[in-house]
Amino acid sequence: MAHRVLCSKILQSLRNSTTTTLYSFRTSTTTLYSAAAPSFITVSPLSPHENPDPDPITPTPPSSPTTKAATTILNLDDVKELFSSVPTPKLLRSAANLHVAAIKPMVDLGMWVMNSKLMTTPVACDVVVGAIKHTFYEHFCAGRGPEEATRTAAKLWDSGMKGMLVYALEHAADNESCDRNLDAFLETVESTKSLATSSVSSIVVKISAICPLLLLRRVSDLLRWENNNQSFQLPWKLNTLPVFSDSSPFYHTLRKPDPLTPKEESDLYLAQQRMLKLCQKCIEVGVPLSVDAEDTSVQPGIDYFTYSAALMHNKGDNPIIYGTIQTYLKDAKERLFLAASEAERMGVPMGFKLVRGAYMSSERELAASLGVESPIHNTIHQTHACFNDCASFILEKVANGSGAVVLATHNIESGNKAAAKALDLGIKKGNEKLQFAQLYGMAEAFSFSLRNAGFQVSKYMPFGPVEKIMPYLLRRAEENRGFLSASTLDRQLLRKELKRRLKVAIF
Repeated sequence: MAHRVLCSKILQSLRNSTTTTLYSFRTSTTTLYSAAAPSFITVSPLSPHENPDPDPITPTPPSSPTTKAATTILNLDDVKELFSSVPTPKLLRSAANLHVAAIKPMVDLGMWVMNSKLMTTPVACDVVVGAIKHTFYEHFCAGRGPEEATRTAAKLWDSGMKGMLVYALEHAADNESCDRNLDAFLETVESTKSLATSSVSSIVVKISAICPLLLLRRVSDLLRWENNNQSFQLPWKLNTLPVFSDSSPFYHTLRKPDPLTPKEESDLYLAQQRMLKLCQKCIEVGVPLSVDAEDTSVQPGIDYFTYSAALMHNKGDNPIIYGTIQTYLKDAKERLFLAASEAERMGVPMGFKLVRGAYMSSERELAASLGVESPIHNTIHQTHACFNDCASFILEKVANGSGAVVLATHNIESGNKAAAKALDLGIKKGNEKLQFAQLYGMAEAFSFSLRNAGFQVSKYMPFGPVEKIMPYLLRRAEENRGFLSASTLDRQLLRKELKRRLKVAIF
């Protein structure tokens, strides 16, 4: 019976996620556009993801001329030093999991199994759940709940890195689910009290988990319309930082939206109160709150929530609220400049997390269906350049004391450039206002090299019940085909260290 209940929950979670995403996308676009909406819209993957191109670029090994400078700051040659804190059994599991995850047909097989009749059979379900739980789940996830996640974070702290705790909740449909999600986030913040000071670098939240998704789209539409029509008034709007630039995509809102209804205004107030409670809890415990980015149809609303909260709560020198900039967007650099400059003018310390981006396919498909230019950079090289420019700009803010940044990247060249820039600006390696971040279970060699160089390093650690996380992981893998297969360098270095340990054991 327990197997039937678990499998039923897993299947329902997977189907509900797809149905909710498609429904919310279509209902928010078909009334605005004459062109047909795309048949699939991507939901958000893990934030530090960086796959803004159909052909991901595998990190170049350290011996390559393109990373020659990296060897002076980030040492990727000494595998003994890199993996010194990793026990051999864990090293073996990591190598095996990354090897399997790099096989692209495994994603198709996983999705087929999860949606097949096999999952209605208790024995088959038990085998599938057990296989995933003891492989990918344990490798890429921090645990089933806040207690397990904090224990995993404590182990990470022992190895010299911090954790970004990410309860895998998103795309709430109503106030009831938003309230449940808020309780889970508050419990996560509370759980960090048992950890060593500063072992958790932030709690991560998606605004779509505490504000109904359709309402978030309505707010974004109204903000877009207000930006282009100065006489248009939004009586509910709080003080905020700039959320648009001249190059921002506005094609999501092609006609004047109706004002929020009294019910929608009430729901918006409730969502803002949830954000307020979460911010206050983070301040009480002393842990920053990082707000993830999502797709451009709702990003204005997300930035509005984030920046209005930051203006209320970011005091003194250390920001408690961090927004996220996806640098694969053509307007990323300008939006970052406007928001950071306005925050500095107001004397408000602002934290930013820089990522490359996570919605490339859906953004391009929507733009193409409407006959407009894609908001995504045309090439991977433009995205790399944008990330590096944004990192350089915000590092200068950190150096003069007016900001903080989390550089969420798996790209070694970007990491090295940022590290070199930080040193040139006189930012001390242990400065809490500069964090590097990678996905938990990914880019381990890169993370260890940054740690060994003396920088603050965090791992983005999703967690949650198996029935929620399994569909979550499979959706992420499906959305980001090629990302895991780009972990060539990690796999090479893991094999090299395992061979070294084997030789030591034999001889």
